[in-house]
Amino acid sequence: MRNVLVVLFDGVQSLDVTGPVEVFAGAELQAPGTYRVTTASLDGAPVRTSSGLTLVPEGTLAEAAAPDTLLVPGGKGTRAPDPALLDWLRRHGPRAGRLVSVCTGALLLAEAGLLEGRRVTTHWAYCERLAGLHPGIDVDPDPIYVRDGHIATSAGVTSGIDLALALVEEDLGREVALTVARHLVVFLRRPGGQAQFSAQLAAQTARREPLREIQQWITEHPAEDLGVDALAARARLSPRHFARAFRAETGTTPGRYVDRVRLEHARRLLEDGTDGVEEVSRASGYGTPEAMRRAFVRTLGTAPAEYRRRFRPLPRREAPAVSSPSSSPRSRPLRT
Repeated sequence: MRNVLVVLFDGVQSLDVTGPVEVFAGAELQAPGTYRVTTASLDGAPVRTSSGLTLVPEGTLAEAAAPDTLLVPGGKGTRAPDPALLDWLRRHGPRAGRLVSVCTGALLLAEAGLLEGRRVTTHWAYCERLAGLHPGIDVDPDPIYVRDGHIATSAGVTSGIDLALALVEEDLGREVALTVARHLVVFLRRPGGQAQFSAQLAAQTARREPLREIQQWITEHPAEDLGVDALAARARLSPRHFARAFRAETGTTPGRYVDRVRLEHARRLLEDGTDGVEEVSRASGYGTPEAMRRAFVRTLGTAPAEYRRRFRPLPRREAPAVSSPSSSPRSRPLRT
């Protein structure tokens, strides 16, 4: 039995709590006796989330059993945290087998002095703040989650589900984690190195029509010649003018934008699992499997074949049915 303790406080982001809790509760249904999820606040009183929901903890932090996994969510309540909560984290955080944060929960761990010398991430909007307040922490703003020893930090909101699935896979194996992911209708699992933004979200939308059309063309035709000269000709601009205008209006260079689009296109094809690596590399504009492999390893930290393995569906007979989480006697639902 692995004890998972989720810390609650006023102003917590509800999905930072319920997303990981549903993952661990789903895993408990598949493998009974493996997880005991407990929620606790400083005084055991109900807390009001940033969206106005009320969460009722099972008890106080002082009464909680020593956790194998201590999960600290984020939310507005991390901006001016209760000193007593920081003191509790300072004293009990080092005792946890795994120390996990979701979103701006990393700010609480940092304030408690638990992230010094570590590589971490948090919600993209707070990475600069975290790095500025704590220069001894290596803040990486790009990945959806980061593992550094027994400490795991994740980006905003839904990335907590990805991190929880990764922990379940580590504890119980891929089949259990995949079954839980299917029940929650999410992928198993976005690699931690995957960027917080897609190419279209990371870049600004160009104001001028020709450049907006070029952005759309790149997305729809990743296998075409997407060099600066070819794109400039399509936009009816000189290569130099095009490159300057594209960067000024989107915040990134044409080459970097193309790299992101091609990587995302390749990822989607690999997730579908119908084409081989060589076909995917050609369809995504890489030309050769080796060129695609280098791009994947550089950006995601994993090879295309391994990435596809994570998303390959299990045969139907190997996927046990998932019952409703509410039917589990071991998993107490959060009351709102």
